Amino acid sequence: MAKLTGGPGWSLSDDAPPPAPQKVNPNSPKPVIRLERRTGKDVTVISGLHTYGAERLNSMAREWKTLCGAGGTVKNGVIEIQGDKVQKIRAWFVKKTL
Repeated sequence: MAKLTGGPGWSLSDDAPPPAPQKVNPNSPKPVIRLERRTGKDVTVISGLHTYGAERLNSMAREWKTLCGAGGTVKNGVIEIQGDKVQKIRAWFVKKTL
C-alpha cells in the first residue's frame, strides 16, 4: 500500500504500477465484419484476414459456426456465417485480444 498523505494512515491504493499497454503490430490484419442481405437472408461476412492462410481461416470459421450455431463457409479468403451474427463475432475478437 502506498502512503498518499503526510499524515498518519495508509491509502487503499496498491503499489503495483499500471499494466503496460500492449503494442499494436501495424502489420497485423484488421478484420472487417459486415452484414449483407442476400435474397432476403442475412449473412455475416468477415474479410481482411486473408493473410492468415486457408487452414487457419477454416479453423476460425469452424469455431464461429459452433459459437453461433449456424452454417458458414470460407470463400477466397472471406469467411461467411449464416445469419446476423455480427455481435457474437465482435465479442469473440474482443475476448481474444484481451
